[in-house]
Amino acid sequence: MPGKAVVSLSTGLEDTEKVTVAFLVAVGAAESGRPTLMFLTKEAVRLALDGVAVAVACDGCPPLATLLERYTAAGGRYYVCPICFDAKKLDKAGLIANAEIAGTAPMWDWIGDEGATTFSY
Repeated sequence: MPGKAVVSLSTGLEDTEKVTVAFLVAVGAAESGRPTLMFLTKEAVRLALDGVAVAVACDGCPPLATLLERYTAAGGRYYVCPICFDAKKLDKAGLIANAEIAGTAPMWDWIGDEGATTFSY
């Protein structure tokens, strides 16, 4: 089995191109069979709420909603920073199905001793 991948994303819809690139990397990892986790922090926590990631970054870019669907279909998961999420007073009931509130310690537990390939956006 291929090694794990972690994509850390701190940017939200204020930079849709960066978000699109992060999702393309995560989708590529997940669709290639790697266990893949996106760790969402800062403004990116909003992307884990149902109906938020609906932008199209550029002419020719895939819609974010399509990338989220592909990521979910490939088994991708999200850990959403609890500090960032709570600071924005967001509602946990609105989280998408494969997202959970989890911080750095659970992320390290998920990575485990075998390590992971990481990307940060």
